[in-house]
Amino acid sequence: MKDKKKQSIFSRRDFLKGAGTLGVAFGAGPILAACTPAVAPIPTPVGVVPTPTVPRLSGELKILVWSHFVPRYDEWFDAFAKDWGAENGVTVTVDHIGLAELRSRTAAEISAEEGHDIIELLDPPADFEPSVLDLTDLNQEAVNRFGPQVALCTRSTFNPTTNVFYGFCHGWVPDPGDYRKSLWEQVGFPNGPSTWEELLEGGAQIKEQLGVQMGIGMSNEIDSNMAGRAILWSFGASIQDENENVVINSPEAVAAVEYMVQLFQRAMTDEVFSWTAASNNQLLIAGQASYILNSVSAYRSAQKAQPEIADDVFFTPSLTGPGGIGLASEHVIPISIIPKFVQNPDAAKEFLLHLVANYDKAVFESELYNFPAFFSTAPNLLREGGWLDDDPFRSNPRNKLDVLKTAEQWSTNIGYPGPANAAEGEIFATFVIPNMFAKAARGELSPADAVAEAESLINPIFAKWRAEGLVGGGS
Repeated sequence: MKDKKKQSIFSRRDFLKGAGTLGVAFGAGPILAACTPAVAPIPTPVGVVPTPTVPRLSGELKILVWSHFVPRYDEWFDAFAKDWGAENGVTVTVDHIGLAELRSRTAAEISAEEGHDIIELLDPPADFEPSVLDLTDLNQEAVNRFGPQVALCTRSTFNPTTNVFYGFCHGWVPDPGDYRKSLWEQVGFPNGPSTWEELLEGGAQIKEQLGVQMGIGMSNEIDSNMAGRAILWSFGASIQDENENVVINSPEAVAAVEYMVQLFQRAMTDEVFSWTAASNNQLLIAGQASYILNSVSAYRSAQKAQPEIADDVFFTPSLTGPGGIGLASEHVIPISIIPKFVQNPDAAKEFLLHLVANYDKAVFESELYNFPAFFSTAPNLLREGGWLDDDPFRSNPRNKLDVLKTAEQWSTNIGYPGPANAAEGEIFATFVIPNMFAKAARGELSPADAVAEAESLINPIFAKWRAEGLVGGGS
């Protein structure tokens, strides 16, 4: 599709803030109509929404992204990016690497002052702020065009201490609980657990009576990072407060670690200490997990590899702790940065706006893994009778994913109750929280000593970044 009335949004020297409009094209027929004739048609995205671009765009645009957990998304994204480039006179290349390599590759390119124009990371890259462009202009233009951004996305890209947007977030991924319904029915929880206490009670019975463990990691990988934070928050603890002061050493944090020790001893095995990001997926697909914390990608893999297991997998929102708090970290949060060394920032910003304008396709091609940072861009996801109510990818029952309609209410950002910041980013990257839980679970430290050791590691990290002027607090 060609936009015959192109307007200049980025000049050669600066970015003009102005309101834009969003149009979305939808087909009328269901994607699986032939397979499910009794199901009412669900609109599926077709075509590409054009976005106004600079007539003078040219040169190269090099994009570095992760290898998506849903392979069809990468196939779509690569073609989508190159088609945009061909339409706008830009030579686009897309490179994919494993998520565990993203941070080291980014650091290497920034050190060498050469590499990709857009780098997409999966956790808040606040610690790269000194080396990347301030994307306030891009973020403001996106809000002008698409409306309010999901709050956890803003808190994951904006530094209130420096008043800088160090990244641009186009989407996020919920992190529900995935449970085997047939197993939980046998121990009196037909709808799965709703609290951390029920997880312990039911999970212990399943392991003892049925010989099936649960899988919540305590190793140096992303899922363990997310799970540890969810447990802390739900017990009323956190690494920092809303003003970016360190508060990890609290009775609530000790209680969370004590709980994890019990959960490990009664419902898990030593495998969780050496897991990779794929391990809980693999355990679920093999039918050897009663409960994991993961996005829908594990379930989608099971649909293809073990359909009978997939039919038995259902989802819970975040589990609540002793005080009734239930929060989960976003599973991953794709955030694009533009390093200061890039030669073609206009094209980078234009492409990211084009991606957001077509986010209904991104959601669909990710098999509902990606959620939009701007809900207006994917109206079929949350609307009554939409994709989460009637999964176009053959969930059984078709409304299995409707629990995710409230995901924004029980999801939050790394750094909660404060913003994501460079200190929280370093703590995330060095796996302080999973190691805190693991040392207590293995009996190397008491829960209180494990929390105190974590505090001894966290305080210098905050002090370092506070001295750089990138983190607030200190009172």
